[in-house]
Amino acid sequence: MKPLVRARSLWWRHHDRLLLAAAALALGLGFLRPSVPVQRERVTHVVVLDVTQSMNVLDRQINGKPASRLEFARHTLRAALLELPCGSRVGWALFTEYRSFLLFAPVEVCANLAELRATLARIDGRMAWTGHSEVAKGLFSGIAIAQQLTGQPSLIFITDGHEAPPVSPGQRPVFNGKPGQVPGLILGVGGPTPLPIPKFDPSGRPLGFWGADEVMQTDPKGRGGSVSGEVMMESDRAAPLPGVVAGREHLSALRADYLRLLAGDTGLQYQRLHDTATLLAALNSPALARPADARADLRVPLALLALGLLLARHAMGLMLARRAPGRWLSAGGWWS
Repeated sequence: MKPLVRARSLWWRHHDRLLLAAAALALGLGFLRPSVPVQRERVTHVVVLDVTQSMNVLDRQINGKPASRLEFARHTLRAALLELPCGSRVGWALFTEYRSFLLFAPVEVCANLAELRATLARIDGRMAWTGHSEVAKGLFSGIAIAQQLTGQPSLIFITDGHEAPPVSPGQRPVFNGKPGQVPGLILGVGGPTPLPIPKFDPSGRPLGFWGADEVMQTDPKGRGGSVSGEVMMESDRAAPLPGVVAGREHLSALRADYLRLLAGDTGLQYQRLHDTATLLAALNSPALARPADARADLRVPLALLALGLLLARHAMGLMLARRAPGRWLSAGGWWS
């Protein structure tokens, strides 16, 4: 018992200095930015933005002002990047003609936020080099890109679903992959009312709107594949594709039912892009999260420990001062 009594005696004689030294040590360790390895659920996405001409239709709003579908998609993505937890990874790709093109592979959002937002701001309709918009093939191409990347990120495909020229109901592209092998979402952007599609010159200057006599209103059955070996569905009795109205291909609305059809073909989910909150919920979906190695920052716990030690020192000083004020003052207490 003597060692225990001696230890208690030393504690009561020197607790003030011991607590102060421990608080200083905790704060000093915090400046070394310590961390420990942990495993957390994190998301990794390749986000494909449709930059074809129908995405220039002004049927969205940003802060109460008219905005194009592409502007609205960029705006919500820019805001969502700020809310994604550190450790999440995002990469950009774009879709035009019949293919998706990877701009860069997914990178960690917190360490690369400035680069992600700067690159996103430069994605616009001038990147499209043709008037064609073969959405199904662009989606299949995006899935292939995600499947080939390290870690197989999920796919977020943002589009209005407007195929140009329209797909023949009896001869639409067939998805050759395994449905659901690449997880992800098709996010539909646009309003339900068909509106004229803006027309621009190569430098981006507006030229009015596309007229009914300037766009293909039907697709010849012999359209065939865009690339060698592509398989097309063959049927003479296929029902008209959702959203297709003969003679109105110069107008564009969100083709949600068609996108749901493509989602069913590929095993993806479909959701309409309403605002930043719905986008953020989609990006953070538990169904798309996977275990990932991360590091837990210990600076905040160490700072809280130092604060707790200082408060304990102060509390013990007050307690001793009440019990023996003269002894505490002579010993060099808190306020000495």
